[in-house]
Amino acid sequence: MTLPLDFDAPEVMTLREDLALALRAAAHHGLAEGVCNHFSTELPDGSGRFLLNPRGLLWREVQAADIVLVDGQGRRLAGRHEVEPTAMFIHAAVHRRCAKACVLHTHMPYATALTLTQSRGLDTTLSQNAMRFHGRTAVDAAYNGLALDDSEGERLAGVIGRADVVFLGNHGVVVCGERMADAYDDLYYLERACQAQVLAASTGLPLAPVDAALAARVAAQTLGERLQSALFFEALRRTV
Repeated sequence: MTLPLDFDAPEVMTLREDLALALRAAAHHGLAEGVCNHFSTELPDGSGRFLLNPRGLLWREVQAADIVLVDGQGRRLAGRHEVEPTAMFIHAAVHRRCAKACVLHTHMPYATALTLTQSRGLDTTLSQNAMRFHGRTAVDAAYNGLALDDSEGERLAGVIGRADVVFLGNHGVVVCGERMADAYDDLYYLERACQAQVLAASTGLPLAPVDAALAARVAAQTLGERLQSALFFEALRRTV
């Protein structure tokens, strides 16, 4: 049995630093919205506890010292800041039911714009950036207002299932991953793919999707080698 990790243990401090970096990078890339939305990462000790950004801070100002530790019920266990209620309901359920190590929820502009359309999400047969998500997305078209109770978090987790990306109708997106570098890389390129689709559609010209089999091959190529994701994250560590 793995012993629970301490909040200040070196392994946890690394996770706190990575989480804070991802938040600052998201702000740098224009993916943040006020002091709303949340990123979280689960501790690798089987305790069900996870790290979360605090309530009331802009993402661009978050440092490792600001990160909060909560349990599987969303109760704060360590950290100097409070946590926002909707973060507990969404993130706790996704970590528990979907076995996702990293959970990133944003209202980033272009991805959110696609959740307002009848298709609700990204066409993964269009741009090369979109193809990396082929077969990895889910759509939740049933917008129910703010996630202010356990039942909404459980419902959203049920929709996500094994998907890495879920488009929340009239709301935003959730991106999941096993490592923060991979999850952030997907979040960044998801927004780029959505931006390309929105811009292409705005021309009014017919779109030119590729065959689904080709899109699936591109997705497999991307997932087969994630060194580029790690290199991107380390570049952000040096510059953001």
